[in-house]
Amino acid sequence: MAIILITGGARSGKSKRAEMRTRSFPGQPIYIATAEALDTEMEARIAKHRARRGTDWIEREVTLNLASALVASDGGGARLVDCLTLWLSNLMHAELNWEDEVNALAATLLNLKSPVVLVTNEVGLGIVPDNALARSFRDAAGIMNQIIAEFADEVEFVAAGLPMKLK
Repeated sequence: MAIILITGGARSGKSKRAEMRTRSFPGQPIYIATAEALDTEMEARIAKHRARRGTDWIEREVTLNLASALVASDGGGARLVDCLTLWLSNLMHAELNWEDEVNALAATLLNLKSPVVLVTNEVGLGIVPDNALARSFRDAAGIMNQIIAEFADEVEFVAAGLPMKLK
C-alpha cells in the first residue's frame, strides 16, 4: 500500500501528475472528487478534468466524508483524492471540526490496503491574506498538509508541471 501526497500551487500540474501516479498501480483507478459544481465556471473545470482523465476511471463525489469513502472503496484499484484543499474548505463551510476530520483521515490512511494519491494546494507561499477568514483557511491548509505529509510514504511538490520529490 502506498500513500502519496502531491502538493503545489494553482495550475502547477499537480492533478495531471496525480493521475499519472494513480494509473501506475494495477486495477481500475478510482477518482474521488471533493469539488462541488456550484457555478458554471466550476462545472467547466470539472468537465475539463474529466475529459483529460478519460472514461476508464470509477468516479465518486465526496464533499465531506472522505475517510468513509476511502474505507468503502478499499480493496480495489488505487484511489485519487482531488483535492484535500477543497475538502478542507467544505469542512470549514459546514462548520465541522476540521482538525478532528483531518486527524481521522490520517488514521484511516494507515489502515487501508489499496494505494491512495492525494492532491493538495500549497496555499502559504504567497502574501499574508488581508482578512481573518482567509488567514484562518491558509493556516488550516498548512496544518492539514503537514499532518497528511507526516503519514504519507511519498510527498511530491509540483511546479511548472515538474515534480520534485520531498519525501
